[in-house]
Amino acid sequence: MTFLERNFLDIRNLDLMARGDSWPHRLDPRVKVLTTMIFIITVVSMDKYSISQLIPFAVFPVSLLAASGLPPGYFLKKILLVSPFALMVGLFNPLLDQTILLHIGSLGISGGWISLVSIMLRFTLTVGAALILIGITSFNGICLALEKFRVPKVFVVQLLFLYRYIFVLLDEASRMSRARSLRSLDIKGPGIKTFGSMAGNLLLRATGRAERIHLAMLCRGFDGNIHTMNSSSLYLKDILFLLGWTVVFYLLRTYNFPELIGNGVLNFT
Repeated sequence: MTFLERNFLDIRNLDLMARGDSWPHRLDPRVKVLTTMIFIITVVSMDKYSISQLIPFAVFPVSLLAASGLPPGYFLKKILLVSPFALMVGLFNPLLDQTILLHIGSLGISGGWISLVSIMLRFTLTVGAALILIGITSFNGICLALEKFRVPKVFVVQLLFLYRYIFVLLDEASRMSRARSLRSLDIKGPGIKTFGSMAGNLLLRATGRAERIHLAMLCRGFDGNIHTMNSSSLYLKDILFLLGWTVVFYLLRTYNFPELIGNGVLNFT
């Protein structure tokens, strides 16, 4: 199995996870999307030097993982895979912000290091919540929720097709990679010239296959609307889920609970 095929199957795992039957899976997609959006906005709006106040926000993704039975290791690997991009965002903060804000014994920690840790925490929380949302809703369910929120239909359809055609592109790329490996005995990777030729052929083959898929959809009566067999409706549990987590996010945003608990322990002792 080639590298592309392994990653192709790995992306498919999110759709397979979304077929679960836990209570987070059964919630209305609109509620899950809106709750996750509120969570992400709340986390991103925190002060750039916030660290301790961000930690309690982990209760949201951790609770969803525990209730849905999704594998935490899978999502941790995905977060670690893209974490270098977040690291590059705040990599120069320690050089730009050298004001000492914290002392641990004789060691002074500048605001740049604190903001870098804060960026990584925000990234972990928000990306983790977004991946878990796909894992308990599916990408199709998220697009359905966006359509219910009156997001422009053109945007929703294009977003859904973009996600679906990723698999078309990866399928064609895996076939070409397998064919190249069989013809070259997989002795070495493709050179620049071979890679350029493969990229051009991949574009032509993926475009041709996409056109055939589009013609097949038109023959089946596709009119620009995404029709689904699932009818979504709001229940009391959906409203309680949204309101409950909104209250939790407000309290975590307003009060620094780790600091309050620490001060209470110090005053008690």
